[in-house]
Amino acid sequence: MKKEPNAPASALPEILAPAGDAASFLAAVAAGADAVYLGLKHFSARMEAENFSLTELAGLAELARGQGMRTYVTLNSLLKPGDVDAAGRLLDRLARDVRPEAIIVQDAGAVNLARQTGFQGELHLSTLSNLGHPAGFAAAARLGVQRVVLPRELDMDEIKACAEACPASLSLEVFIHGALCYCISGRCWWSSFFGGKSGLRGRCVQPCRRLYGRSAKDVAPRRLFSCQDLSLDVLTKILAGIPQIKGLKIEGRKKGPHYVFYTVKAYRMLRDNPGDPEVRKTAQDLLLQALGRPATHGPILPQKPHSVVRPDTSTASGLLVGKVRKETSKNGKPVYAFSPKEKLLPGDLLRIGFEDDAAHRTLRVTKSAPKRGRYVIPPEKGLPAPNPGADIFLVDRREPELMRLISSLRSRIPAVPSVSEASSFAPAFRRRTESRERAAVVHIHDSFPRGKREGIVGLILSGKALDTAPRTRAGDVWWWLPPVIWPKDEARTVRLIEEALKRNGRTFVLGSPWQAAMFPDDGSVNLIAGPYCNLSNALAVEEMAELGCSGVFASVELPKEEMLQFIKQSPLPAGVVIHGLWPLGISRRLAEELSPETPVSSPKGELCFARKKGENYWIYPDRILDLTAFQSELRQAGATWLVHLHEPLPKGLAKNARPSTFNWNLRLL
Repeated sequence: MKKEPNAPASALPEILAPAGDAASFLAAVAAGADAVYLGLKHFSARMEAENFSLTELAGLAELARGQGMRTYVTLNSLLKPGDVDAAGRLLDRLARDVRPEAIIVQDAGAVNLARQTGFQGELHLSTLSNLGHPAGFAAAARLGVQRVVLPRELDMDEIKACAEACPASLSLEVFIHGALCYCISGRCWWSSFFGGKSGLRGRCVQPCRRLYGRSAKDVAPRRLFSCQDLSLDVLTKILAGIPQIKGLKIEGRKKGPHYVFYTVKAYRMLRDNPGDPEVRKTAQDLLLQALGRPATHGPILPQKPHSVVRPDTSTASGLLVGKVRKETSKNGKPVYAFSPKEKLLPGDLLRIGFEDDAAHRTLRVTKSAPKRGRYVIPPEKGLPAPNPGADIFLVDRREPELMRLISSLRSRIPAVPSVSEASSFAPAFRRRTESRERAAVVHIHDSFPRGKREGIVGLILSGKALDTAPRTRAGDVWWWLPPVIWPKDEARTVRLIEEALKRNGRTFVLGSPWQAAMFPDDGSVNLIAGPYCNLSNALAVEEMAELGCSGVFASVELPKEEMLQFIKQSPLPAGVVIHGLWPLGISRRLAEELSPETPVSSPKGELCFARKKGENYWIYPDRILDLTAFQSELRQAGATWLVHLHEPLPKGLAKNARPSTFNWNLRLL
């Protein structure tokens, strides 16, 4: 008899496995995962994974249903204006042919698309949506979302605060294992700023993993922004006891089936046998075999937080199995080899060196090698020879027993009707009908500026800003909320909003869509979805209107043509940030070796510095964003506001003579 893919047999939260390819999907089935999440060939936040076609996924999803396992598909990429039609047709076909139990989204426009296609499954908000403060859950519920994936930066007390505020129609999902990003989810533009490969669109090149030093020629650069992996092994019991948490999520869609199988097995044991010390030891041994990075509990225990950035510790993924050794052959030519610390099996995947090394490579093992034996590294055309002493990591392996399990499951994938070749679905959105006035200039400051002022004054909402703003001018000020509000910040932020309202403040610029729930819903306040909301298509703007916004700002990542298209299509008045320091990213952590306001450089000469704001650290480049040369084009497209951010460089750091136009002249990937 078929098991219904709804939830684990008990009231315990489901173990949610990653899958970047069919083998990993089948490994999740073999390990007994309750659900699996994966991406398609397009619109996934892990575009570097192999991902799935609809034809392939239809059979796999049917196999999963027969095993009582749910399939969640990620459509969690930002959608550019030109993406909307294709994303809608893909979602339409996905709903009809694959019938996943849930779709995971970060872009509010995808929520709108799902509604238009009539998708019957659940909608889950990705951690990239950055919803992590109690009041915001009401806004998510208002848009018809059923689950929220919490930010990985929350501690246990903050998770419980979110759970207590969770409406009955919502459930929560928590990451329990896998890679950590340095920047807060949904608050990283680092990869995009240095070349148009957006982390919000699944194309991150991980500049935070690079070496950084006092200068580009520093002889001892360190990995100042590279994180260890998360592992909440012994804390699974506590998380499983929070009723609103319905998903325990394992990160790793770029990992192989070995990782998926071992992590799922381990966390099923930890969830199902919370009080058994022998089971706990066995599970921890399994996690050590999963070939991840060095692991940490991170910030999860507020009374005992662990640093996740340790420049003195390797954060390379995989199990260290040896170091490159240079030898001389009988004919006098150099040979590169190593003595493996573990037995190597045919099909094992090795990584030699780090990804920012010129000699970095991956190597598929072709024949067995005994522990402490000798394995010769074959030369690879087009690559320099490996560096003697370079670390060698085992990053994936093909154990015969696991491969047999996967092969057996592959033979049981049911035949499904051919998926439809095309969809006639055409997304619809409202167009702006009111007249477009001449663009107003808005200047954003930390405190009320002295002397002559031009345009609209915007102030970043804080006690300092309220103290410096003349009471007679508070009603004219645009009050900007921060892009991140943690549960511990919420009460203070509400008090600041109330004080601004008492002073006749009427216009507030949201740092995230979910902050709309912190304001009265009576039309007395003018809400504008700010640039940190990462809005990039007209359907997302419609959702902001549903939350009570009367205006929006375009994502700073958009290239010229798509920026202009966004402005023209936006159902609400739209603005653009055209000048000032824009952050590479925002983080909740800083390595002890890195001091705020102190510039560091990558070997590529990418200069940046950290600035503390509240409890967060903003990572800034030394280059000013400057689109002022394109004001006329923005005005002609119908931009309503042009914003200048007045953020100073650290004392002693000279302004880079070459400003940044971000992706204006690039193709955003």
